[in-house]
Amino acid sequence: MAERLLTVDTLSAFHGEAQVLRDVSIDVSVGEVVTLVGRNGAGKTTLLRSIMGLHKNTRGSIALDGTTLDGKSADKRARLGIGWVPDDRGIYATLTVEENLSLPPVVDKDASWSLDRIYEQFPVLRERRDFPGTKLSGGEQQMLAMARPLRAGSRLLLLDEPSEGLAPVIVSQIGQIIRDIRSQGVAVLLVEQNVKFASTVADRHNLLAQGEVVESLDNDAFQSRTTELLQHLGM
Repeated sequence: MAERLLTVDTLSAFHGEAQVLRDVSIDVSVGEVVTLVGRNGAGKTTLLRSIMGLHKNTRGSIALDGTTLDGKSADKRARLGIGWVPDDRGIYATLTVEENLSLPPVVDKDASWSLDRIYEQFPVLRERRDFPGTKLSGGEQQMLAMARPLRAGSRLLLLDEPSEGLAPVIVSQIGQIIRDIRSQGVAVLLVEQNVKFASTVADRHNLLAQGEVVESLDNDAFQSRTTELLQHLGM
């Protein structure tokens, strides 16, 4: 059994008085890819934001590598090894690729990827190293957004809809990158509506509906029920 890295236990989250998450419990092990799949409004992004410490109004507990994150700010969680890759990618548009990679502080020297290792994993970023963010394609921006936390030394990536709006050939490349970094021991918690894409990259899947985990499936069970899941999720 792989070592458990992230543990979320009976987490509830609120927007004002409205409850968005209801007693959600999930876990992610070292070198594992786990998805959160569900319709818009199911609470997937709120769960990622809660883990990162960006959504404050929560109850329950979150731990990374056995260390509780309760009450810790987002920057402290980042220093402990969590990397946030939002759906808008969050890159610095006016800075070059290399400046984007060099600006964030290294939080873990042992886990930090060197620029050479980044460029080996993301060769297009080497080619575009002197390009500003505004000159990158959507797929290149997504790769840069994923590369930055690896450069910082994150051990767990929170990826929010990395395939959204990208051409199928680029989605395939993103999928291969996720599989590659998993093989190098990085854990990934992935929000995804593209069921077919999710089935090509993940080990386990959590189906969310109305803020609850209604089912957890390994990838074999998930793949065998793709048509049913697409219909259930309205995708």
